[in-house]
Amino acid sequence: MATARWTGVFYLGLAVAGVVGTLLVRGTLYVADDPGATLANLVEQAPLARLGIAADISIVAFQALVAVWFYKLFRRENSVAAGSIAAFGLVNATAILVATAFSATALAVAGDVSLAPGGDQAATVQLLYSLNEWAWGLGGLFFGLWLIPMGYVVVTSKTMPAPLGWALMIGGVGYVLSTYITSLMPDAPAAVAGVLTAAATIGEFWMIGYLLFVGARRKG
Repeated sequence: MATARWTGVFYLGLAVAGVVGTLLVRGTLYVADDPGATLANLVEQAPLARLGIAADISIVAFQALVAVWFYKLFRRENSVAAGSIAAFGLVNATAILVATAFSATALAVAGDVSLAPGGDQAATVQLLYSLNEWAWGLGGLFFGLWLIPMGYVVVTSKTMPAPLGWALMIGGVGYVLSTYITSLMPDAPAAVAGVLTAAATIGEFWMIGYLLFVGARRKG
């Protein structure tokens, strides 16, 4: 039970850091079609940008920890699925680490014109944030892939409610599809990705609550 609780704690930390870094900070600073506005936001809201970087670093740490703890939790039920959860989670953490390097560099460029090629801070900052967005988007592929074996082991091991496992698997497929849609149809409405990943959001918070308050009940 202790392993389940710690897995839940790390997963909760990942969720909280994700809300801060993605919804509260990144969406406020980055203006996709206006490099000047993005630069102005970084200059005028530098403390917020630093908070976002700290939140993203926390996402990396919690993602790595929860990936390893899920392996500890599920390795007896299905070692292949447990190993897949750990592997895909760690790759996602690596992608976010790269994305964080881009956003941290963008903040540095915003504060020092000498770092910008040709002195064009706005274009350089926008390029770095575009790279940040792509790193996050590609990381979403592995986030989806880590949810699929997680849901599979929940369903097959019967240590948790089967509907939870199905929500995770459907949500994982949704994340994978949303990555392709973003790549192939960049002008697609944001609501499309929201619909595709809705099951994942439900499944993740259900998983967090179940780990914290119930735990994984092993057979036998």
